[in-house]
Amino acid sequence: MTPSRIGGIDATPGASPDVPLSVLDLTSAAKDLVEGAFPPLWVRGEVSGFKAHSNGHWYFALRDAQAQVKCVVWSSAARRLPAAPDDGMQVVAFGQMTVWPVRGDLQFSVRTLEADGEGLWRKALEETRRRLEADGLLDPARKRPLPIAPRTVAIITSADGAALHDVLTVARRRSPAVNLVVVPAKVQGEGAPESLVAAIERVGRWAGCDVVIIGRGGGSREDLWAFNDERVARALAACPVPTISAVGHETDISICDLVADLRAATPSAAAEAAVPDVVALRRRLAQLGRALATSAMRRQQRVQVRLETIQRRLVSASERVTERRQARLAALAGRLDALSPLGTLARGYAVARTPGGATLSGADDFRVGLGFELWLRDGIVEAVAGAARSRSTDGTMGSRSVEPSTGGQAGGGVE
Repeated sequence: MTPSRIGGIDATPGASPDVPLSVLDLTSAAKDLVEGAFPPLWVRGEVSGFKAHSNGHWYFALRDAQAQVKCVVWSSAARRLPAAPDDGMQVVAFGQMTVWPVRGDLQFSVRTLEADGEGLWRKALEETRRRLEADGLLDPARKRPLPIAPRTVAIITSADGAALHDVLTVARRRSPAVNLVVVPAKVQGEGAPESLVAAIERVGRWAGCDVVIIGRGGGSREDLWAFNDERVARALAACPVPTISAVGHETDISICDLVADLRAATPSAAAEAAVPDVVALRRRLAQLGRALATSAMRRQQRVQVRLETIQRRLVSASERVTERRQARLAALAGRLDALSPLGTLARGYAVARTPGGATLSGADDFRVGLGFELWLRDGIVEAVAGAARSRSTDGTMGSRSVEPSTGGQAGGGVE
């Protein structure tokens, strides 16, 4: 404000009741004065009374043992920070002292915030991991196996990054026949998470590849932070084909590494995991073929030996059964032979039979003059009945007359 006088009266704004300042003019002047006196600078202190507004702004105080200052982080700056600070956290904040004209509050407008060590980054990682774990996205059981011989591999990374060159070089060396499809995406800085999510969803809609590699080369924590974004992790978990995450160097572990079906230490390692080595695969197939042939031959030999053993046992058992049956048959034949009339004849006995074939078994069957046949061991003798003698019960023989035959045949037989 430049001093001036009009009609002998000081016309400087605020110099007299005639030219008072408005409150807004006063706080705006204070704002200009404070900002002019304090360039942007770093301040260390302890976070106190943190509050996140629904519009995205953060409010808290930075304090030490002797003093405190009100702080604000506007939503545009808050979105660039990994996580909100916790009460009691020691931080260093970069910003500028200013005055908020609307309320006349002296406050420190924070542009960036860092906790001692990696507090804010670690907190953001832990919170994201906890939410994903609660939804089962970090469960090892949901990990899918990679295809043994993929035809097409999609690569989500920066189109001009070293990671893409590494993946293409390794994949083409291992199997030139595999199709490699590059899906370019922004991998760091503002808009990187949205670009990665769009690329993942594009691959999912296409559904023309067998496996997806997502990643980038090494960099700072801030450079790799897009691969710790929850939106990217959830999109990767929802991808319909198996995924490989290769972010940074071997020591870098990202949230995407935890969600993907396989974590590769480097982009080159991801290419080795996704694309089989054709030469090694052919060599392995040849080894398996030889092993299979050897196994089949040995199995055939074992089966042949077993069949021969079974055959010998069957033959041996059949011989024994035949012998037992032959012995039984011989025994039965002997019994039948003993009971056979021919057997009786063979022992010196004779059987009298009529010419009609009826057996004459008793003395009463004969009549004087009866013609009959006498069957002997070695032939038949024709005979005619004469006188007959009968045997008493005590074995003595008596004589009796045999009546002349009146015809007909008598049954029975004599020995």
